[in-house]
Amino acid sequence: MRVLLTGGGTAGHINPALAIAETIRANDASAVIEFVGIRTGKENDLVPREGYRLHHVRSMGIRRSLSPSNIKALWLALTSPYAKETVQILKDFKPDIVIGTGGYACWPLMAAAARMKIPTAVHESNAIPGLAVKRLQKKVDRIWINFEGTRALLNTKKQIVRVGNPLRGGFGAISYEEARLRLGINAQQRLILSFGGSLGAEAVTNAVLDMMQKTVAGDQRLLHVHAAGKANYEDARARFVSMGLERYENCQLVDYIYDMPTYMAAADLVISRAGAMTLSELARLRKACILIPSPNVVDNHQYKNAKMIADADAAILIEESRLQGGELNEAARMLLGDDEALCEMQKNVAAFADVDANRVIWMEILQLLKKA
Repeated sequence: MRVLLTGGGTAGHINPALAIAETIRANDASAVIEFVGIRTGKENDLVPREGYRLHHVRSMGIRRSLSPSNIKALWLALTSPYAKETVQILKDFKPDIVIGTGGYACWPLMAAAARMKIPTAVHESNAIPGLAVKRLQKKVDRIWINFEGTRALLNTKKQIVRVGNPLRGGFGAISYEEARLRLGINAQQRLILSFGGSLGAEAVTNAVLDMMQKTVAGDQRLLHVHAAGKANYEDARARFVSMGLERYENCQLVDYIYDMPTYMAAADLVISRAGAMTLSELARLRKACILIPSPNVVDNHQYKNAKMIADADAAILIEESRLQGGELNEAARMLLGDDEALCEMQKNVAAFADVDANRVIWMEILQLLKKA
């Protein structure tokens, strides 16, 4: 089996692709799998780390505000599926199937593969389908969705299958106790894990550092690890130092967490954005969480993702516009001081876990290949 996986820009599109690759390898050790992304995306860091070859196509995201860059983005959207470098990847690799995981990075290859009658499937992890998935919906052979409500937002006769979100094997593979032992965390400490996404989020980092200073610093009952994102790390580090937080061993700032399954398994409280993949990971590991949806996404889909979880008393939702008022600090203090509330949230969020997604996707792949 020869498989091309495409999707990128941010970890939210790359991690489901890596999870699908793991699933294929687990079921067919002889499978040849390669990836396609863009030169500026997070895939250039994450994909080679996993040992996969990465090809590149040209594509750009369309900004929500008026911007001269949108002219180039629209031009690439029209021409890149026909570009020599895009078509040549397909001709040289000769895939049996091409699978996309959303984002503008997947558009050129998916559109070209569908035109060349290669079996294709695209996965949409969010409740609101992104622009690339909307544009591909009438071209690809199969659309895989995470939220059932996404079905009503698509206008196609192509087969839509709810599969859930595929997760990488590390999520759920290690217990809370084992993870803490591996990370060398004191049994008496509570681990707060926070991150704003693979590219970072300045507003989240500022609120987290304020919380570190007011609540965590010097309190040895707490350990707080925050990933600021590579794009924002230098500025975040300067602020971290200026606030005197480097003096406290229980306050840790990093650019990116590569071993997220272990850190999340060890956490007592997670503070994060509300991307669909992150929510699936939190549900799988039964983690109490404070969600801060990104306001900088199409159709405000992170807010809609988070509200569904919060309405089930499975998370606390704080909009980014409310961070400056200290609401994050108050919410974290409340949860960390109330074992019963933490346990109730852990139980409620588990209801959103979809443990069968990887198996269902594998069966879908086999069906598509059989039809081909």
